[in-house]
Amino acid sequence: MMAAIQAAKQGNEVTLLEKKESLGRKLLITGKGRCNITSSLPIEDFIANIPGNGRFLYSAFQNYTNQDIISFLNSQGVEVKEERGNRIFPVSDKSMDVLEAFKRELKKQNVKIKTNAEVKQILTKEINKNKETSSMKQDVAKEQVEGVLLVNGQIQKADKIVLATGGKSYPNTGSTGDGYYMAQKLGHTITSIKPSLVPLVANETSLALCKEMQGLSLKNVAIKLEALQKKKIIYEDFGEMLFTHFGVSGPTILSSSAHLLRYPNIKEAMKENNIVLKIDLKPALSLEKLDARIQRDFEKFKNKEIRNGMQELLPQKMILPILKLTQIKETKQVNSITKEERVKLVKTIKEFPITIADFRPIEEAIITAGGVSIKEVEPKTMKSKLIDGLYFAGEILDVDAYTGGFNLQIAYSTGYVAGSN
Repeated sequence: MMAAIQAAKQGNEVTLLEKKESLGRKLLITGKGRCNITSSLPIEDFIANIPGNGRFLYSAFQNYTNQDIISFLNSQGVEVKEERGNRIFPVSDKSMDVLEAFKRELKKQNVKIKTNAEVKQILTKEINKNKETSSMKQDVAKEQVEGVLLVNGQIQKADKIVLATGGKSYPNTGSTGDGYYMAQKLGHTITSIKPSLVPLVANETSLALCKEMQGLSLKNVAIKLEALQKKKIIYEDFGEMLFTHFGVSGPTILSSSAHLLRYPNIKEAMKENNIVLKIDLKPALSLEKLDARIQRDFEKFKNKEIRNGMQELLPQKMILPILKLTQIKETKQVNSITKEERVKLVKTIKEFPITIADFRPIEEAIITAGGVSIKEVEPKTMKSKLIDGLYFAGEILDVDAYTGGFNLQIAYSTGYVAGSN
């Protein structure tokens, strides 16, 4: 939508082809239906939040910033607010308001919109017979876009094409990875496609614990993902997480997955039970302070069973799983707990372990890591280095960021640059 608006503003005749029956279905589900528009961080800090080829976006971000999208929405009557973690949302908490703003601007710029228009292939013609001697891998005649072939056999002529089909996550919104195949057919390299910002699956032993705690949401916890063999911390974070029937999810977990997928030989490491999530349930307390707190509680509940003596310390759903890990009988009297058992309790509360076995499928990922190789795209224009008249925007490119509005900002900024050029 952003690319179409911007291309139309340059005086071009623009047609937007949408595979589904309506525009912006993915936009509607962002931020749990509230649309996390962007981040309030200074635009120069965005690159640090984009583990997947962030530096490629430097020029795009300079051309279209977070302030620009906020100004655009304000001009459309959509007021915004800031929430924790620098997240920007519409004041109304409705992603539909953001989508309607884009639709109004598309109409104003006379962009033709064709829905239920699924593209099968990008059509090209040769434009020079001389072999290219540049370092580009395409050493045959250079090609230029001529139009697209729709699934129904119709041909739509075009001298410029912006391919903005998204990744492979949330396929019911329309992003089923077909853009990758179209780009690949034209000679573009598609880097390995993986789920990012995706929940994590626990191994068998940890899974039983997660199922017991299913639905429990933790706030203000510290997490770290560790590769045990190498004693290496892959990722650390602080915030919210959630236990599910398959393992763990929630904001900190989703962000951690973006790091985990980049860890060398990650699948093997997971198979060998080498990747462990450690949750600090009481990050504000040192081991000593937590021990003192537990002793106070034990004094207070000394005549109760241990499962009832920890009610003030932990969420109800976590008490039995923690006792299982520390091998303390749940019916044991508080006043008979040994010092060794208490030390074990303290350690488990500070480092509650979940062994990670896998990522959830790409269909459940918020975004896709991988895509059209950035080596084959000009960062200042989003133009293909291989095919004349072809441009890329958004998640189809091999760029991906953490949660917090960064991925949507990538979409606006790359769309703006592609449309402008």
